[in-house]
Amino acid sequence: MSRVPVALIAAVFSLATTAGSFAADRPNVLMIAVDDLNHWVGHLGRNAQTRTPNMDALAARGVTFTRANCAAPVCNPSRTALMSGLRPSTSGVYSNDQDFRSHVPPETTLNATFKKAGYNLYGCGKIYHGAYDRKDEWDDYLKPSGDPKPKPGQIDGVGGIKFAPLDCKDEDLEDWKIADYAIERLGQKHDKPFFISCGFHKPHMPWNVPQKYYDKFPLDSIQLPPYQADDLMDIPSAGVAMAKPNGDHRQMVESGRWKEAVQAYLATINYLDMNVGRVIAALDKSADKDNTIVVLWGDHGWHLGEKDHWRKFALWEEATRMPYIWVAPGITKAGGVSNRPVDLMSLYPTLCDLAAIPRPSHVEGLSIKPLLADPAAKWDHFALTTHGYKNHAVRSDTWRYIQYEDGSEELYDHSKDEFEWTNVAGDRANAKVKAMLQGALPKTNTPGVASRRNGQAEPGVDSPKAKNRARKKAIEE
Repeated sequence: MSRVPVALIAAVFSLATTAGSFAADRPNVLMIAVDDLNHWVGHLGRNAQTRTPNMDALAARGVTFTRANCAAPVCNPSRTALMSGLRPSTSGVYSNDQDFRSHVPPETTLNATFKKAGYNLYGCGKIYHGAYDRKDEWDDYLKPSGDPKPKPGQIDGVGGIKFAPLDCKDEDLEDWKIADYAIERLGQKHDKPFFISCGFHKPHMPWNVPQKYYDKFPLDSIQLPPYQADDLMDIPSAGVAMAKPNGDHRQMVESGRWKEAVQAYLATINYLDMNVGRVIAALDKSADKDNTIVVLWGDHGWHLGEKDHWRKFALWEEATRMPYIWVAPGITKAGGVSNRPVDLMSLYPTLCDLAAIPRPSHVEGLSIKPLLADPAAKWDHFALTTHGYKNHAVRSDTWRYIQYEDGSEELYDHSKDEFEWTNVAGDRANAKVKAMLQGALPKTNTPGVASRRNGQAEPGVDSPKAKNRARKKAIEE
């Protein structure tokens, strides 16, 4: 199927929205984005070692979603989908080296919608992906800085997995400055409703934070994540190619530093949590505390050796599940926990709902406002994640179904198998379950847009031989 024409999206958008003066009583928005944070957050209960008191406290003030999944387990497509309202399978943005901007009209984005409704927009840190920022679309955006480096000669990780404790102060890192920017804006007097986008970089690599955060997680107490040595035995070749067991994981095991990497990730999460706490404390001191929606989301999950895999770039639970917390004055109640499966495509329509802004018709996600009011409300929908052309995962309350481009499958029963160790896709007894979940797969699968790397289209237009070579290489690496 051909790509959805940009002009058509823009035209539909213009017909579906109306400009006009803002309503003075519209709520403000504080959106906190977190990079590469999986479900190692205290209140989600996945890892008992993690320390995230500030995110846990925020979750206790509103509604947290225990089965929240990303739209894509890669930074650029995940953030493009969330901010544009278009799933990767619609936009054709599947990888980090695809510039989404020529395929997502600026007037269709979440920030543009709120700008048109009369909001002042302030941004800092990582909201869109790296080189594809649209900082001129905000009223003001913090100029990026950077982090200090490890000392010369200091061992800084294993292969591509970078980590090292730093001899520096908290405020020397860029995330501190990002928090400062949000804190300053929260402390100002505003004559319009505001939308503050606060995008923290941590725990994205390198996991370089002050030594004191490493010290909170003594190496001799570190527990490795749940792991099964033969976990890839029942995985189709397309899944093994994503795992790349002979790449990062083999290097990590051979180095003997697996526990050090886990320690570093936990330390970096704790540093992030400290900065989240600083921003929320500033909101609590502000005049706008009682009229500001807070939403915190992670752009995707992260593997630390589960299924012989590191990083994101896969369709299993570790790569797709992340924290998703909402505090909406007048809607949410303290202590709300929703076990309903949702994905990050819900953010755009939900914010529109809560702010009484017409939802643009191109937006594909579902509003979860009913779940914010009643976390146990009836919900007949699934979470959908896409990684590359025609590779999708569907998550229900109890099942995860994965279908790859070549038609191969995985199916996991989370009521019995929370770590996804047993692929039951071939069990005839599960035929009805598979059929139900297959019904949630996207009907549109757009070939990938041109990439920065080679100027050619990404997955979906490469030759089958080229794809098979790439898969073979991935397994061998």
